[in-house]
Amino acid sequence: MIERYTRPGMGSVWTDENRYKRWLDVEIAVCEAWAQLGKIPSPALREIKRKAGFSVERIDEFEKVVKHDIVAFLSSVAENVGPNSRFIHLGLTSYDVVDTALSLLIRESLEAIREELEELKRLLKRQALKHKKTVCIGRTHGIHAEPVTFGFKLLVWYEEVKRHLSRLDRAVEVISVGRISGSVGTYIHLDPRVETLALRKLKLEPARVSTQILQRDRHAEVLSTLALLATSIEKFAVEIRHLQRTEVGEVEEPFTKGQKGSSSMPHKKNPVRCERISGLARLVRANAQVGLENMVLWHERDISHSSAERVVFPDSFIVTDFLLAEAVDIIRNWTVRPERMRANVDATRGLIFSQSVLLALTKRGLTREAAYQIVQRNSLKAWNEGLDFRVLVAADPEVTGLLRPADIDRCFSIAPYLDKIDGIFERVFADES
Repeated sequence: MIERYTRPGMGSVWTDENRYKRWLDVEIAVCEAWAQLGKIPSPALREIKRKAGFSVERIDEFEKVVKHDIVAFLSSVAENVGPNSRFIHLGLTSYDVVDTALSLLIRESLEAIREELEELKRLLKRQALKHKKTVCIGRTHGIHAEPVTFGFKLLVWYEEVKRHLSRLDRAVEVISVGRISGSVGTYIHLDPRVETLALRKLKLEPARVSTQILQRDRHAEVLSTLALLATSIEKFAVEIRHLQRTEVGEVEEPFTKGQKGSSSMPHKKNPVRCERISGLARLVRANAQVGLENMVLWHERDISHSSAERVVFPDSFIVTDFLLAEAVDIIRNWTVRPERMRANVDATRGLIFSQSVLLALTKRGLTREAAYQIVQRNSLKAWNEGLDFRVLVAADPEVTGLLRPADIDRCFSIAPYLDKIDGIFERVFADES
């Protein structure tokens, strides 16, 4: 199922072919380090680098017999290299290779995710600026509250995306480590300089201390970062889904030529892409829980984490990459209906200005409790009887005894709700060149 959502770039990172390439990168880097320290003859190193290769098919054949992926991999490489293959994997344990290569794969994937997130950030900025003064209703608990602008909504998303970029940078830093320290991390058959030299070539930092594996809090942090990002994308999608509801009608996800919304109802335009985002984001969150479970291992290592990681890392990265691509395409091509937004602002016949009337009355000397009772009485009458709140306020003697017609007019003006929007935008963009 996951393959349906795989874009070529991210999907290719997590193929068997690419995984074995990274394993070979680690093995060659270690050989170069040993050669630099005089433990592998230069002619042997040159032959290793020239001939080293593998066949995925042969690895599969070997693994059916040996039931060990690294042994099968090394057997395939040895077929290509010949006698000098004895210098490959010198002093190493399997997870010197597997864990270090996994860090390379995760880093590569994080960098790809970051590029896509930068595109979403740029798009949100453009859309937020475009709709900075597009008035719409703000809702709390799903109920009309007070006017905001659609650009303000998108500015909130934009700032959230900036936080995710910081989290991705942190995740890259956390996972950009390797370990080449032997069976339990004590370098008993290795020179610590091998680790330093090999990891430098791979642009990784040595873990200051490790057991047979890198500690899995690093990997859990990466999966948690992806889960947070996927959940924000779902949050954006759920907002679009709500705004596309028939009775709201303010925003629609793209509906392309030839698309059908229902097998039975030709009029339907359902927010199916946003709904799919909601479903797939659950997978990424569930995988983050697996990452947390993988932290708890027996002693210097067991393999309970290994099988799960072969699923959760490819799936989480592929799904998150898909979610980002979907979000970018939806926001780039959505339909925004400012006229419908304005109609919804007016839908409650002025009730959204109740706080302005409340504050105006308190400024004229009423206690907040007394003012609240007056405003709520008129609000409920307008709500329950379908009347115009402004008309009721203007006819209420307790109000007109304190507020002039011009004062009431100001209470029902949209303009004050836009006064500080520019300042909020400036604050968000203040740290950008």
